[in-house]
Amino acid sequence: MTIWFQPFSITDVNKRGETCANGHLGIELIEVGDDYLRGRMPVDARTRQPAGALHGGISVAFAETLASWSAAHVVDRSKYHCVGQEINANHVRAVTEGWVYGEARPLHLGRTSHVWDVRVTNEEGKLVCVSRVTIAVLNTPSRYHG
Repeated sequence: MTIWFQPFSITDVNKRGETCANGHLGIELIEVGDDYLRGRMPVDARTRQPAGALHGGISVAFAETLASWSAAHVVDRSKYHCVGQEINANHVRAVTEGWVYGEARPLHLGRTSHVWDVRVTNEEGKLVCVSRVTIAVLNTPSRYHG
């Protein structure tokens, strides 16, 4: 059984992210399953820290992006919007080139909050970063309804 409020297009979501941090960092969604969302991000000059490895803060931005897009598609977007409330991350392996892949899965889908588990892996499938993201589910103000 799917967790999504309604089907959505990864192409459309990626298009919406082209001109913001997602696009600048090269983040793209690549797969949606019944209860997960996957994305990828390059490890290149945009995402490395000065020592040459993937910047930990960029891993966190990637995790929050996946959790936020996931949360936004679980709720009725005409009534609710989702915002990041808290995030933590453990960085367990350095990556210096190639791609990292992230997968967001829900741990809790409540009426006013969600908790998402996001695992970032390297091209060999080895864990790079594990993150837990809490999302606040807020009523959309009436001014957004037209």
